[in-house]
Amino acid sequence: MPAAAKPVTILVADDDPDDRELTREAFAQSRLANDLRFVEDGDELLDYLRRQGKYADPESSPWPGLVLLDLNMPRLDGREALKAIKADPHLRPLRVVVMTTSAAEEDVAGSYDLQAASYITKPVTFDRLVEVVRALGKYWLEIVELPPDGHRPPPG
Repeated sequence: MPAAAKPVTILVADDDPDDRELTREAFAQSRLANDLRFVEDGDELLDYLRRQGKYADPESSPWPGLVLLDLNMPRLDGREALKAIKADPHLRPLRVVVMTTSAAEEDVAGSYDLQAASYITKPVTFDRLVEVVRALGKYWLEIVELPPDGHRPPPG
């Protein structure tokens, strides 16, 4: 019998503090016991994934099994961050789900061209967000088999 699975860390890249709080509340209401971590833009996301700056300590910055990525952020936006992740052989295996307000065809197609695992348009109501988070949790955290814990980039 396999060992009990540890909850997957989910890294959310979103510049909007209200959206971050709603996401946190939706996960709580959905009863998903995952460790949620937040970064505010693409530069901070890449620092976290590359273990740079304030994210150098793996104890305080656990490796994510899933990244939720907003496209429209200051500094380095989600499109550029996704491009950088998929260009880096150590980061490429990460499952990146785009979760953004844009429903524009070019954003959907562009995200899939950059190998996003999924594309979700953020719902406008909190109840719908909870439904989306439940579905996301069911699919990515219960159904899909994620790589073993050791499948992460080497330190440094």
